[in-house]
Amino acid sequence: MPVFLDPFQLFTIPLQEWIEGIVDFIVDNFRFIFQGISVPVRFILSSIESFFIWVPPTIMLIAIGLLAWQIAGGAIAIYSLIAMTLIGYFNAWEETMTTLSLVLTAVVLCAIIGIPLGIAAARSDRFESTIRPILDAMQTLPAFVYLVPVVMLFGTGEVPGVIVTFVFAVPPLIRLTNIGIRQVSQEVVEAALAFGSTPNQVLWEAQIPLAMPTILAGVNQSIMLALSMVVIASMIAVEGLGQMVFRGIGRLDIGLASVGGISIVLMAVMLDRITQAVGKPTQNLSWKDRGPVRLFRSLTQNQKPASST
Repeated sequence: MPVFLDPFQLFTIPLQEWIEGIVDFIVDNFRFIFQGISVPVRFILSSIESFFIWVPPTIMLIAIGLLAWQIAGGAIAIYSLIAMTLIGYFNAWEETMTTLSLVLTAVVLCAIIGIPLGIAAARSDRFESTIRPILDAMQTLPAFVYLVPVVMLFGTGEVPGVIVTFVFAVPPLIRLTNIGIRQVSQEVVEAALAFGSTPNQVLWEAQIPLAMPTILAGVNQSIMLALSMVVIASMIAVEGLGQMVFRGIGRLDIGLASVGGISIVLMAVMLDRITQAVGKPTQNLSWKDRGPVRLFRSLTQNQKPASST
């Protein structure tokens, strides 16, 4: 074929070799850094997972129901109890606790790293323009691509699963934190500065409180992405509901895969409704006047006159 019809036969960019060389160089010279990162992640994950599995299911159900009632109202509390009870009867309770601990650990890392980066992007146009293409690449890159470098740097198991879930789930939190702070009315910022507030005081006392619903929406999106990643992370030996789905697919066991998939959906809906309610309470009441706290206060107040007589 003539060269002008196929110019690519003259020269190709060895991108594959370049990337392999970079990754091999990092693994050979800086792997100890990534092993050091895995130590606190493993400690947090193992602590949460051990606690969730140690707590009896009945106690955990009561705690989840009370928490959902306090945050999101009675309807979501009833759904949470039904959903988690069904998961228990599906014989997937321990796998659900493992997945829940993985998701919570990843989301905590997202909040610790993502929110400060979003704040920095909101306060600096240069930093935002620098981080934006990185976030674009992180959100558009296929999730499977993350697995190879993570396995080479961290090995296999639950800790690499947390790391790959964090990388996959953190971009929306950074973006929404940035957007939420930038959307705060400029008049509010100018008024705060006029009253003598420093830029840091304006940030913590005005911008972040007003942007909190948007930031919490980013947390919600991170949780949903983390749950969607658990099945893919199961390919690197991450236990939990994703492993049930992965084993079901490998064995063509539609029952096992369905149990894992349905359990993920039930838990995802529960977490979605609860985290949405944190940013947008279903009742225009303070936390003291809602849920079990309100019930406890009313009971204690009713007992005071009786004890005085």
